[in-house]
Amino acid sequence: MPGTSKIIPAIPTSGPLATPQAKGVLLLVLAIVIWGANWPVMKAGLQHISPVWFAAVRFAAGAACLFALQLATGSLRVPQRRDLPLILSVGLLQMLTFTVLGAMAMTQVPAGRSAVLAYTTPLWVTPLAVSFFGERLSRRQLAGTLLGGIGVGVLFNPLTLDWHDSALLKANLMLIAASLCWALCILHMRHSRPAASAYQLAPWQMLTATVPLLGLAYALEGPFTGDGSATLWQIMLFMGPLATAFCFCAVNAASMWLSSTSMSTAMLGVPVVGLLMSVAFMGEQLTWPLLAGVLAILAGIVVVTCGRNSG
Repeated sequence: MPGTSKIIPAIPTSGPLATPQAKGVLLLVLAIVIWGANWPVMKAGLQHISPVWFAAVRFAAGAACLFALQLATGSLRVPQRRDLPLILSVGLLQMLTFTVLGAMAMTQVPAGRSAVLAYTTPLWVTPLAVSFFGERLSRRQLAGTLLGGIGVGVLFNPLTLDWHDSALLKANLMLIAASLCWALCILHMRHSRPAASAYQLAPWQMLTATVPLLGLAYALEGPFTGDGSATLWQIMLFMGPLATAFCFCAVNAASMWLSSTSMSTAMLGVPVVGLLMSVAFMGEQLTWPLLAGVLAILAGIVVVTCGRNSG
């Protein structure tokens, strides 16, 4: 893929980390840690700004960072016609819809549980990849996917839900819908052949998300709702360059290198990190079922991403 070497300049170009799969895994690990930490950060941010304005400012900041960086380094590229489907699907589904649904749901659902539900992508990706794209699962991939699914089931635990709370149920359904949107994008990125790299497409995808988000935020929530506090801008400083600009570039690049099943299962590391961060910093309770779910997900990720046939 042309231009991928500009995504992370420090990635080796020779040796054991030079293969596309190794680069993809390295990018994923970095993105998973940052995105996992981002869930409690977003929960804190929602105390200072409403959900849709939060999403709009996040992607405006991410787009500004990438446009400035690419202009400064001479790597900015105008998209070609064959790039447009991926710009639209990632911008409108992965960025706009996923983020808005997640932010709105977190006004009702704890950060750790939100991360778990939003990353149930293997439940969608694996059957779709096998049924419609002809991907074949090795025994190792199947075992890892099942382990990850069991872990998500343990962490979700529908028996703990208040089924009479309509607002809470709606929030949980939003998170599941967000997961489906992410799954569709993983499949599209894996099976598309754009002219530009993930790094070159990212600012245009973020711009595609930002423009309708600004209109949606004003229509639903009125004028800008941020309280202007130092805490809000510190959160945005983390979310703009790191959790948005870097992470979306890294994950979308990895999606073009790794199989859909490997990607979706590995991304379950995000709710694991998010849960642990929420326990450490947001006061969420660490229970034995939570620990069992985390261990099952980690085992599934290791099995899928470290096997010979994972790519």
